[in-house]
This record gives sequence, C-alpha cells and structure tokens, in this order.
Amino acid sequence: MDYINTQVKLPSILEEFLNYFSTIKARSPNTVKAYAYDLVLFFRFVKIHKGLIDKNQDFNDIDVSDIDTSIIESIDLNTIYAYLSFVTQKRSNTPSARARKVASLRSFYNYLYAKAKVISKNPTQELESPKLGIRQPVYLTLDESKKLLDSIEGSFKKRDYAIITLFLNCGLRLSELANININDIKDDKLTVIGKGNKQRTVYLNEACINAINDYLKIRPHNNVKDKKALFLSKRLQRISIKTIQYIVKKHLKNANLEDKKYSTHKLRHTAATLMYRYGKVDIRTLQKLLGHSNVSTTQIYTHVDDTQLRDAAFKNPLSDKKN
Repeated sequence: MDYINTQVKLPSILEEFLNYFSTIKARSPNTVKAYAYDLVLFFRFVKIHKGLIDKNQDFNDIDVSDIDTSIIESIDLNTIYAYLSFVTQKRSNTPSARARKVASLRSFYNYLYAKAKVISKNPTQELESPKLGIRQPVYLTLDESKKLLDSIEGSFKKRDYAIITLFLNCGLRLSELANININDIKDDKLTVIGKGNKQRTVYLNEACINAINDYLKIRPHNNVKDKKALFLSKRLQRISIKTIQYIVKKHLKNANLEDKKYSTHKLRHTAATLMYRYGKVDIRTLQKLLGHSNVSTTQIYTHVDDTQLRDAAFKNPLSDKKN
C-alpha cells in the first residue's frame, strides 16, 4: 500500500506496523499517512544523528528503506529528545505537531516491543508528551451563523444550504459529511462513520430534515456516478472534501466572515459551542454527539466568554454592597 508516495521506499518493519495500524487498530487512512510521514522523518533524522550518511545530503532524499531492528534498537531516549528538538527548531513544529510525533513513536515502539516482539527495550515508555496550551475553539456566533445561512445563493443553493445546515446543527467532521449516503438517513436518524471506523447515530432536527428534503427534490438522478452519495458535485459524482471546503469558504466570503479564517472544522466548533451554550447540552451528551473517544477533547467547549464572566460578577450577592 502506498502510505506516502511512490518515491519513498519504506523499510519492511514500518510497512508491517502500518498494515497492523490500519487493519487491526482500524485507524483512518489520514491517520496512517500522518504516522508514516512522521516515522520516515524520524528515520531520516536518526541516520544523520548517528552519522550513517553524509550530513550534506538533502534531507528529503535520505533513503530509509534499510532501517532495521538493529538501528531501531540502538535508539535511546536522548536520541528521541534530540529529534523533538530538531522538529521544533528546524521545522517549526507546534506543540500539537510534536505531540502527534510522540504518539506515532509510542505506537510504533509499542507494536515492535509488545506485539511483534522484535526489540528488547522500549525507550518511549518514559517519553512524555509536550504540554499543550488550552486553546479556545474558534466559532461563529449565533448571529454570524444565521448570517451565513441567509447569504447562501447560486445554482447549487439547496445543496450548499443543506451542507452548511448539517455542519452547523450536527457538528459533523468534514469526512463524515462527504461520505453520507442517502440510505444512511432513516427518518430523523443519520448514521455516520467517524474516526477509527466508529459508527454513531446523529439525530436530525427540523432544520436539517427540511434542508435535506429540499435538496433531494432537485438532486440529479440520471447519469449519476455514485447513486448512493447524498451530496453530488456538478460532475454528478460524490462531492469531494476539497469541493466542500471550497463551498464553505465561498459562502463565508459572501457573508463577509472570511476574515476570521473560519473553515469546515470551525463550523463543527460552532455547532458544539451553540449546543452547549444555548441548548444547555451536558458535556457527556456532547461528547457522544461529536464522536469524541475522550471527554477531555470535548471540554474545550465548556469555555466561557467575557459576557458570561461579566454577568457572573454582577450576579454576586455582594455586587451592590456599598461602603
């Protein structure tokens, strides 16, 4: 399987891990590709760090196909720390990017040590993840969300309106929305396949049902290349992720909202924030709705804004006490 591209020849031990990661662990293709990229980067650094190649060789041309268990077992925690320093200083990796690289190394070494049993020690057992600052999610306000929906025009208006309505009401991931089939919808229930091929049910409110039904009335039926797909492109095939991203950006621009660098994922943040703030949805319900495996991921939506902080101050029973 081509995990990166045809120019990069992977070592057999990495191929075996990626096959395991993809099939047994059922990780998404995007996650598998990301881990493949991270580990190739790591192997290239190791070959330079250990003096196995000429330091003047172009980094992206370093061959890693000869990486074997003897090289992997020679790697200690100090080498891994040097690698993390390298991606921080030379490649400007953010803490979240470094955290993913730590996760890829841990998964790889855990597989070699505990599953394949081809190495005698696991240096990542003592490896800590970089501390991540708590970032507030970027989202549209309720008024901005309404403004976005009201601004949708064009020859694909009903399709685009249904897409953005689903984003704003259901908090779907981009890939989840692109992969919706017509038969995934039963009455007010939508079945989606999320990360790790996990299936979950999303309930459709009246706005979603009406938007989908309005779109289905005009959705083409003749010469359709993927008859199961709910959303079609102008070429009558399943709409692509890139096309959905373009659609969202176009309508954000038309609504004069593009200056905040919103995206399809920001619409997912918007749905979660609006449900939590206005719908009073509890954190566990929100976790299940969004398909988060860990509630800590969902907790970013429990943030409060300045208005809430000011309101809390004025509601203090001592707020009117005067000297």
